[in-house]
Amino acid sequence: MRKEMSYKKMKLIRGLMLLAGAAVLGAMVMWLWNWIMPGLLTGAMTIDYWRALGLLLLCRILFGGFRGHGHHGSWQEKREHWQRWQAMTPEERQQFHKQRAANWCRPRNTEEKQDD
Repeated sequence: MRKEMSYKKMKLIRGLMLLAGAAVLGAMVMWLWNWIMPGLLTGAMTIDYWRALGLLLLCRILFGGFRGHGHHGSWQEKREHWQRWQAMTPEERQQFHKQRAANWCRPRNTEEKQDD
């Protein structure tokens, strides 16, 4: 039987993945900037990795914010969901997935929207 990951271990893995993703995005910003901008604008200089990360951070602040799409709720709510998931039996998890798939794939009822 497969051992379940602890909540702290899952958070650590998620944090490491976030850092790795930020590192890759920073490298991509640096590469794209250095490839496009100096040839496009005569006064534009190439940037190093740390300035690329700063530019990425500035763009997130100005245009994107720091919340992910669809990941609303506080960390307490997420922890409660995780704890409920850990307490489920394999049969309950399978039932949960079936219900979620049925709700996800079901077409929306347009009549209800018209009544509102």
